[in-house]
Amino acid sequence: MIRVAVARTVVAKDLSANGETIRRTLGNAADQGARLVAFCEGALSGYTESAVSRPEDWSRFDWARQKAELEAIAEACGKRGLWAVVGAAHPIGANRPPHNSLYVFSDGGDLVTRYDKRFLSHTELGGWYTPGTDPVVFSVDGYTFGCAICIEVQFPEVFADYGNRGVDAVLFSSQGLSDSFQTILRAHASLNGLWICAAAPTRGTGHVIGPDGVRISHCSEGAEPALALATLDREDPAYHVALKLARPWRLKAKAGEIYREKRSTHPRSRDRTTL
Repeated sequence: MIRVAVARTVVAKDLSANGETIRRTLGNAADQGARLVAFCEGALSGYTESAVSRPEDWSRFDWARQKAELEAIAEACGKRGLWAVVGAAHPIGANRPPHNSLYVFSDGGDLVTRYDKRFLSHTELGGWYTPGTDPVVFSVDGYTFGCAICIEVQFPEVFADYGNRGVDAVLFSSQGLSDSFQTILRAHASLNGLWICAAAPTRGTGHVIGPDGVRISHCSEGAEPALALATLDREDPAYHVALKLARPWRLKAKAGEIYREKRSTHPRSRDRTTL
């Protein structure tokens, strides 16, 4: 089993303030036994207008300051012995817009990988961000995690693919968790037998959804920073049907062989115009 935390934090224009908030939250989560903390989209850099006024202003963004804050966050992870998934823009160079990313830091203080948002909105494609290309999967304490960001909630193939890859939980980071987003996330969790850890800033509500589609933890009401903590346990009897029966059966069903071997070639099966 593994204890995870979803963070709801204030995202300001000031990169140093955001970095301090993230590090303080890491400390709070570590004190409560978390091994991994998931932060919202743009938790460090800000998102679109909260990061820069116009798309062309990325060239004047303080990338050096952001790098220093990311390094300090990595160091904090190493000192407190926990993993963190932090939302921030990632510079590409060559006059290209940055990626909208999630940086994954280990409990040893290392940058393990980075997820770049693949399905961008129409607005994001208008010079704000450059789409990523690949899913990202990493493991902590024997549990496997995938990443998704905001509008990707509307692409079922993202979550189905992670399910097919054997992922235990998807870390979903957004700028908000509308009622429709929450409903869709619960459906993705249930359909794919996944835990989903959904992080949003203060105007949203962070929560953890079980692989049966039921919300098991959420941040307290209000706008102040908060944590939603939950223990993921594959052996929990409450998830026997979702994880031990439904999920493996669906994978077999998707493969199709259980249907192909039962198909009929009888004329009455082929004839669609006879009663």
